[in-house]
Amino acid sequence: MSDQLEVLPLRHVLTLPAMGSAVRIARETTEQVLTEWGVSRRHPVVDPALLILSELVTNSVRHAAALSPSLTVIYAAGPDTFAFAVHDRHPHRPELFSAVTEASGGGLRTVMELTLGLGGTAVVRADADGKGKSIWITLPCESLPRERRNHHER
Repeated sequence: MSDQLEVLPLRHVLTLPAMGSAVRIARETTEQVLTEWGVSRRHPVVDPALLILSELVTNSVRHAAALSPSLTVIYAAGPDTFAFAVHDRHPHRPELFSAVTEASGGGLRTVMELTLGLGGTAVVRADADGKGKSIWITLPCESLPRERRNHHER
């Protein structure tokens, strides 16, 4: 997984205060970044990706803001992959796969059902110091035209 993310040529990073407006700003930025990268708003992965992202940002705002006054959204893409992560500085690492089977899975259950339903992957990565984490979502997305990939590398 880590090696796969390292080779994705397109990158964008967004840091926001951990407050309610972060959800809207993250969604709008996602749409803007995907458009820049040549992914149509009508691509079948876009709406589910926006919902997944919204749930992850909402969770950071609700559960991590006390220890993490800001959160970071990292976007990465390649010719057939769109990946994004939501990072905060709260040490709790949720059990993503148990959220699918638990009655109280809530937003994480939605995240996992959408991710797996699209053939994607999800992983929680702890910060090196153990005091934060990133939840990475990787989705198949076969619509980045070759001529735009090199033009918009960040």
